[in-house]
Amino acid sequence: MSKRVLILTNHFITIYNFRKELIADLINSGYEVFISTPEAEENKFFNDLGCKIIKTPVDRRGINPLKDIKLILHYIKIMLSVKPNIIFSYTIKPNIYGSIASNITKNKQICNITGTGATFMKKSTVSTIAKWLYRISIKKSYKVFFQNNGDLNFFVKNKMVKSNYSLLPGSGVNLDQYNVCELPSTKETNFIFIGRIMGIKGIDQYIESAKVIKEKYSNTNFYIAGFIEEEKYEKIINKFDKNGIVKYIGFQKDIKSLIERCSCTILPSHGGEGVPNVLLESAAMGRTCIASNISGSVDVIEDGKTGFVFKVGEEKDLIKKIETFLSMSFENQVKMGLAGREKVEKEFDRKIIINSYLDELDKVI
Repeated sequence: MSKRVLILTNHFITIYNFRKELIADLINSGYEVFISTPEAEENKFFNDLGCKIIKTPVDRRGINPLKDIKLILHYIKIMLSVKPNIIFSYTIKPNIYGSIASNITKNKQICNITGTGATFMKKSTVSTIAKWLYRISIKKSYKVFFQNNGDLNFFVKNKMVKSNYSLLPGSGVNLDQYNVCELPSTKETNFIFIGRIMGIKGIDQYIESAKVIKEKYSNTNFYIAGFIEEEKYEKIINKFDKNGIVKYIGFQKDIKSLIERCSCTILPSHGGEGVPNVLLESAAMGRTCIASNISGSVDVIEDGKTGFVFKVGEEKDLIKKIETFLSMSFENQVKMGLAGREKVEKEFDRKIIINSYLDELDKVI
């Protein structure tokens, strides 16, 4: 009988951007790979690779008991049909509802906590329900991978996981794909925010900092790349774009060329990030990163050496760190960027993550 791996995900992009190397390795090693994912044109990439796609609608944000029960039943049906040797899951619903299903079907599942988003940032009905769901699901799963110590400690403290866990360095970064490129040596300095545009991502602090910096340093540009997730920001972004404070370029698939055009990446997130891929990719390309002092971001940035860390939600501190970067000589900006590259080479190479998964497979099969 063939060796089978089932992957549960809530979006094509998450596995294409961060898991395609793992999936290619599995295929090359003789595994049959089944991917449960919502329908998307891009799924053809994995079809061509040799994977079998199982179309699975997932309501990524809503909490609808009927839809969620339907998803659990769908996962049970998939598991009974595929009979996988192991299941890999990513993001909250595939982790929780996949684990409930795999506990019923007696399949081994490895969950990856890729970040908790806003779920546990304040006590609420949703956070209480989420804790309970984690306790009845992934606590019984075969293995749980965490991306940072903050999330790991929170889950242990709240009894949402047993001793079945390990720490991974995020999703890692493909060091060949994100190679070092020369720092732009133009008279203007470009900064960039890459991510979903919403309050929790710190977009307010980014815009306000851009406003202050632009008044003092006319040779700076502040780019924003990403979907407008919260409607209220549409007018705000358009206003500041029109006034020349920021340059909104919308969602971009080619993140690499954006990073290449800029000298510094800024991530002012308030939390729930896992290990931010945009910081890993920027550092891998030799770019200085400035980020808030949250779990995950502080794993990537060594303050003052590979970038700068500021206090969450405090734009004055962010402005101070941006000015520190602007005051550095071009040579020192290059040096700081290369120190970031060296750090990700040592600690965040995607091959580390792939090997961790392959090691678990060796134990199971």
